[in-house]
Amino acid sequence: MLDHVRPQALAVPGSGIVEVMNYGRERPGMIPLWAGEGDLPTPSFIAEAATRSLAAGETFYTWQRGIPELRAAIARYMAGLYGIPDDPERYFVTGSGMQAIQLCIAATLSAGDEIIIPSPSWPNAAAAAQVMGANPVFVPFAFSEEAGFSLDLGRLEDAVTPRTRAIFINSPANPTGFVAPLDTLRGVLDIARRHGLWIIADEIYGRFYYEAGEAGLAPSFHEVMEPDDRILFVQTFSKNWAMTGWRLGWIEAHPSLGDVIANLIQYSTSGVAPFMQRAGIAAIERGESFVAHQIERARRGRDIVADGLLATGRVTLARPPGAFYLFFGVHGQRDMRALALTLVDEANVGLAPGTAFGPGGESYIRLCFARGEAQLVEATNRLAAWLTR
Repeated sequence: MLDHVRPQALAVPGSGIVEVMNYGRERPGMIPLWAGEGDLPTPSFIAEAATRSLAAGETFYTWQRGIPELRAAIARYMAGLYGIPDDPERYFVTGSGMQAIQLCIAATLSAGDEIIIPSPSWPNAAAAAQVMGANPVFVPFAFSEEAGFSLDLGRLEDAVTPRTRAIFINSPANPTGFVAPLDTLRGVLDIARRHGLWIIADEIYGRFYYEAGEAGLAPSFHEVMEPDDRILFVQTFSKNWAMTGWRLGWIEAHPSLGDVIANLIQYSTSGVAPFMQRAGIAAIERGESFVAHQIERARRGRDIVADGLLATGRVTLARPPGAFYLFFGVHGQRDMRALALTLVDEANVGLAPGTAFGPGGESYIRLCFARGEAQLVEATNRLAAWLTR
């Protein structure tokens, strides 16, 4: 059978994150910090909105672009955050942030085209490009313990070739916690303009930014772009509102692309279930205090694990300014896949190997700190004991 499967499908690698999860998920007492999600369930007011929708019989086909009420809610939300026009025609509801990425890639890349991705990076964007027959081109981040991860714009532009069609920018970034300052975003935009490229902007962790006070937002392309710049934004409900299992997200794009995106949705999922979209409305309209709680919880979690691991003298890390991951090296450890499996066996803590995140990740391991204080203290104690034994 495999001889007759598309080569692009065969070539997609398995997830190194899932490998460790499957290895350790049934262990009693396991502290699972491997996945990009917290431990809080979806708030009840969000789930109840879906329940009411189901009870009302909203179980039929719906708008490909998303129900008007949710698109209007998203437009108000984004206008309030970034001071941009309140225009529902810019927003398209998708079956997860991952599908939003897939559709943006489908809209911009053909077989043989290239997309530039700073790395280490969340592997799904590169894999989505490979499934399309396109080629990810990785540009490594620079790293120092003083400055953390940074992006060299010269190296980024040097990666542009006649086959390049897009640049994928995730900021704040998974797994590194990198946050692009406005000057870097301007630089990326200048490169895209010079070479006629699309930018796919993954800003899903934009609220999880720890350098700008309690209500701070990470720098965004919204602050530097012009209305006709070729930028596609991908977003998700997963992180802010603890809705990872709902698979609900959105694309923000110029309204002229509306029919294209609607057709791509039609020929993939034909739209998101309306009862899930009602949950999304409740999240946006009533969930701001929950988002603030999540951000502050993650801020405390970052400091717990960073302080505890640095105290061992056995790690290399920079405190991340954004997202909710600690991406760190362990002295004397070179095989991070083996280390992740060993930590499952010997510390009963689940982390994700840096090898799962592409070129440049080989010397690191990722810890998700979007968890409660007691659990993170215990995980840090277990890791510290293992590191200093």
